[in-house]
Amino acid sequence: MSEGPEAAGKPKGGFLTWALWGAALVGVAAVVYIIGQASSNQPPASAQSPPAVAPGGASKFTAKFVRPDAPTPPPDHVFYDASGKAMKLADLKGKVVVMNIWATWCAPCKIEMPTLAKLQAAFPNGDVEVVAVSIDSETDAAKARLFIAQNEPLKFYHDRQMKLPFQLKPAASGAPTTVVYGKDGLEIGRVAGEADWSTDEAKALIEKALAAG
Repeated sequence: MSEGPEAAGKPKGGFLTWALWGAALVGVAAVVYIIGQASSNQPPASAQSPPAVAPGGASKFTAKFVRPDAPTPPPDHVFYDASGKAMKLADLKGKVVVMNIWATWCAPCKIEMPTLAKLQAAFPNGDVEVVAVSIDSETDAAKARLFIAQNEPLKFYHDRQMKLPFQLKPAASGAPTTVVYGKDGLEIGRVAGEADWSTDEAKALIEKALAAG
């Protein structure tokens, strides 16, 4: 007896199903083969490039310290020392000057200040001057003076007009900004933002500036 339409359709459906499954298995096998080949071709761990690792304190300092395209003199801008005497950075020519712009409202400024104090303490002979210039308002000057007193041997300096950041060339991008000047009075380089100035690398930078004559 001949098979009915339903029976006649079963072999075709079964064949199509198995064909689809077969194609899928071939595809999976191909993917597995490719992955296996890629894995086998990988160089040993010792030959691979080391992963990017966050640099330590010294490397961070190097990354932050930017040298100028051309030597630049300090701005001809008046600020005041602890006694209220007017002065300019040019008055300190002959010394290596580390000029820091900061304010009491600037949290990163206050965090890095102890490291600037340590840098100053590392050069007690007077040939290096860390000049931390507050750009606080007149009403906050007393607060700034008190903060500096807690970070000896730093001295208090105040920019009453709060214009020093804009007098730099190029202008400071924010606070803190620290600029290093050589004994010739020209800028060696600067750091925009907080940095650890107590590191051996920072000290080596200052020593190199001193040796430059």
